[in-house]
Amino acid sequence: MSWQDQLSTLVYSTDSGKITPEKKSQITPSDGTAKVRRETKGRKGKGVIVISGLGLDNKALKALASQLKKTCGTGGSVVDETIEVQGDKRDLIKQVLEKNGYKVKFIGG
Repeated sequence: MSWQDQLSTLVYSTDSGKITPEKKSQITPSDGTAKVRRETKGRKGKGVIVISGLGLDNKALKALASQLKKTCGTGGSVVDETIEVQGDKRDLIKQVLEKNGYKVKFIGG
């Protein structure tokens, strides 16, 4: 491939910035049940609680994650459509989710 062929592909334009197709995230609809499970695999033995099945957009997920982290007094993050909270505070997380109108189902051990 010659250098002219490499330069012919448009990567950046001053008119509209980077030319990349926008990804619109599809939100998986919720059945009203929040699934709460504990994971340790791939985390060097440290446990996290993973909450899925909420059916919220990214902004609402971050707000709920912030509320859960403050209540539990731990760290955590939002990954894709799930919330990860460090530690093992399942009962406290269940109370907060039920207060927000979700049915809570514990999955796994």
